[in-house]
Amino acid sequence: MARRKISNSQIICMTLLWGILCYMLLAYSEKIDFQVIFTLVASGIIIFVPIYKNIKRRNE
Repeated sequence: MARRKISNSQIICMTLLWGILCYMLLAYSEKIDFQVIFTLVASGIIIFVPIYKNIKRRNE
């Protein structure tokens, strides 16, 4: 199965939406504990690993 390439505008939109998610999570949580930090790190990995792989494959 072939993977679709991610365009620059899609990368920007995904990054901005992730940033908004992080802001909302930090602004509206009562306290910042391990669960909040884990959620931020896990969501960052889910978002940025495919972006990194796509950019790396694009440059080859």
